[in-house]
Amino acid sequence: MMDNLVAMILAGGQGARLMPLTVSRAKPAVPIAGKFRLIDVPISNCLHSDIRKIYIITQFASHSLHRHIHQTYQFPPFAKGFAAILAAEQTAERKEWYQGTADAVRQNLNHIRMKGIDYVLILSGDHLYRMDYRDMVHTHEKTGADVSVAVLPVQRRDAHHFGILKTDYMGKILDFYEKPQDEHVLNEFVPNPQWLQTYGGENVHDKFIASMGIYLFNRDVLLDILENSLASDFGREVFPDAITRYNVVAHLFKGYWEDIGTIKAFYDAMIMLTDDEPLFRFFDENQPIYTRARFLPASRIDGCEIHQSTVCEAAQLTHAKLNKCIIGIRSVVKPHAELDHVVLMGADYIETDAEIRENVELNRPNVGIGEGAVIQKAIIDKNARIGRGVHMPVQGRPQEAQTENYWIRDGILIVPKNAVIEDGVVVGE
Repeated sequence: MMDNLVAMILAGGQGARLMPLTVSRAKPAVPIAGKFRLIDVPISNCLHSDIRKIYIITQFASHSLHRHIHQTYQFPPFAKGFAAILAAEQTAERKEWYQGTADAVRQNLNHIRMKGIDYVLILSGDHLYRMDYRDMVHTHEKTGADVSVAVLPVQRRDAHHFGILKTDYMGKILDFYEKPQDEHVLNEFVPNPQWLQTYGGENVHDKFIASMGIYLFNRDVLLDILENSLASDFGREVFPDAITRYNVVAHLFKGYWEDIGTIKAFYDAMIMLTDDEPLFRFFDENQPIYTRARFLPASRIDGCEIHQSTVCEAAQLTHAKLNKCIIGIRSVVKPHAELDHVVLMGADYIETDAEIRENVELNRPNVGIGEGAVIQKAIIDKNARIGRGVHMPVQGRPQEAQTENYWIRDGILIVPKNAVIEDGVVVGE
């Protein structure tokens, strides 16, 4: 156990670019891969890195996130570890809510002043990756860094989405530029080949080094920065300022990493999991992603045609066709339904016989996918009710739209949580 390190996971953002998945939940609480939540990724990474002192900083629509953490990450009473929630609160000293990522940590500095803490690891709650943070600590100590930043190579076409940086031959960060749009600026940030060779970096021709938003601070340095400035954001303010004042070093990460910040990024990452050789695998017995233990029954699959799909616990699929789909817990798919490239998040409950009879009386579809429904390139959030014969074709679909019962973003159709699509409706034309 890394007794001298505390991790602080930033999980308070509103996630506006993930709407409508974040209408009623924080972004880190968004379900992924049919049974997990985004927050499970950084917490699991911490546990596999022998980090047991974990704070989760929350603010926006945090109820379901709090419930999930309380139900999932309970340490035995004789252990030294914890996964504690630091919810935004007004006090006699401060009346404001968190004003940004750095301000959120600033308002909780008393939690890192505990005896024996040398390092503070700052993580985001909305990235998909698997990382051993001990490697980053090793780089930090080896280079004598005051601050370390996890980085990875990105393609030129993607560089404008990231903060990019350049280093010297030892990995010390010399300059940083947030989301460059000018090609001339990009050309000033060509990676240092000697540093890359030293750390086993791949051939990064026409690639650039981007920040992953993962920071490791010497505790006293973090205290000095936050106590003596009004900076509200790590990426835009704290990190660029630290480069000019401290020894800030890059830690090269060579695995898969994805910022689940938009509907397209979320959808692409989920459908990628159905590939023959996905870039990220949940099938790793040595480093599993932990989540809530629900004790659900096995799925029931009757007469279905299923290609490259994942089916989670307690699903009930009958004479359906599925191609490259994620089928979440407690999902129900009725006969002759066809799902193609669909993320079906499942349900929070299994409807009883009495509830199904009530649905008939109210002329309301059951939770799940109705008989004969055809759905393509879509995200169906939890507890959604899709009626019989509903068609959601991708052909003719606009790139953007918003109605009461569905949204379209980047050509991806999203049915929000608890939404109802009545029998026979054609969606998205």
